[in-house]
Amino acid sequence: MSGILAAPKNLRRRRTQSAVFRWLCLSLTWLCLVLLAVLLVHATREGLPWLDWQFLTDFPSRFPERAGIRSALMGTLWVIGFTALFSIPFGVAAAIYLEEYAERTRVSSMIEVSIANLAGVPSIVYGILGLALFVRWLALGRSVLAGALTLSLMVLPVIIISSREAMRAVPGSIRRASYALGATKWQTVRHHVLPAALPGILTGTILALSRAIGETAPLIMIGALTYVAFVPQGPMDAFTALPIQIFNWVSRPQEDFHALAAAAIVVLLAVLLLMNAVAVIIRIRTQGPRS
Repeated sequence: MSGILAAPKNLRRRRTQSAVFRWLCLSLTWLCLVLLAVLLVHATREGLPWLDWQFLTDFPSRFPERAGIRSALMGTLWVIGFTALFSIPFGVAAAIYLEEYAERTRVSSMIEVSIANLAGVPSIVYGILGLALFVRWLALGRSVLAGALTLSLMVLPVIIISSREAMRAVPGSIRRASYALGATKWQTVRHHVLPAALPGILTGTILALSRAIGETAPLIMIGALTYVAFVPQGPMDAFTALPIQIFNWVSRPQEDFHALAAAAIVVLLAVLLLMNAVAVIIRIRTQGPRS
């Protein structure tokens, strides 16, 4: 009898704790969104007066009125292009193997745990690895290729994990139906699993490349230049990137350079939103018409 009477009290306490935790999470979420909005409004207000065609086409200068982001913008496009070229095929291929072909053994379990741990490694660690492996051991120098390979290592775990989750969400009935019609393993994966999982794979790719385009620490570690008065013409050329240029301007004491950094932040956000918009359009088109 006492247990029956105690149950409602315990239930009320659990409901109260659940409500408090829900409101706490909601308050923290709104706090983060408000802080983000304040930062975006501040950067936009400071940077918009400096945004013009000259700012996009001129090279960096020690004179604020003549400074631009041409080399940093083109360097960012070069690096992120090669990063996508390297990371997406290898990441999706690794996810296909681990999810569809690899046997569930202790070795595969260790690989999965290692990939999950690598997704949380600080970016500067990848910069140190890129410095030792690509810049020095492979003698790629301070090149676009070295920067792209370093960022590819950083985003590979995210692409692999998100791609595996997207393929795991594909119903097993699709695979069984394909096998029942005589399709091979690869035909099933290629023609049924991958098209069904493509929206989820693109989502993970968007998140991974969004992280890569804003990284500064790995590029500084591999020796990316802070001042470049030329546009890279190939993967072995030296480069700079928008995050490095922003870091360089913010570190200067003049207020005009801080405004230039805010303008560069606006451009970086515009490039990021454009990339995401293209990926979202591809995702919507791959989903096909809704029934």
